[in-house]
Amino acid sequence: MSTTKDKTKLLFICLGNICRSPAAHAVMQQMVDNAGLTDQFLIDSAGIGGWHVGQLPDKRMRQHGARRGYSVDHKARQFTAAHDFSRFDRIIVMDEENYSAITAKATTENDAAKVVRMADYFSRHDRPNVPDPYYGGAEDFELALDLIEDGCEGLLRHFLHK
Repeated sequence: MSTTKDKTKLLFICLGNICRSPAAHAVMQQMVDNAGLTDQFLIDSAGIGGWHVGQLPDKRMRQHGARRGYSVDHKARQFTAAHDFSRFDRIIVMDEENYSAITAKATTENDAAKVVRMADYFSRHDRPNVPDPYYGGAEDFELALDLIEDGCEGLLRHFLHK
């Protein structure tokens, strides 16, 4: 049985944990697995709100992800400050609203410092965030996945060059 003590622990956050964060979870997990680094990372995702707890991701995100070879199948859960700040090394949010909501839950400077924006790791896109595709069309889901792939590549590079 492997321990999580020495693993880099990443938590992806979006509003409801049914579009962007479970997609980032799936993309990052596949990148880590493909690089042969599965035993070095623990990856999870959560939502700010609890509206969708226990549900699969939005069908459209699952379909768009599957077309790119990702299994976007994480069951939604809600972020819990008491548990998640102590468990994860880095908490990656998709937009400024997510950033504000999660940093507001931090009780220490160390916890707040764990929260970063996905856009901080973009190398191919000049965007401030990963927009929520939920109320959009196919192109919005594709854009979200493009940005998530870019951010996850940058995030993986960051941890490999630490």
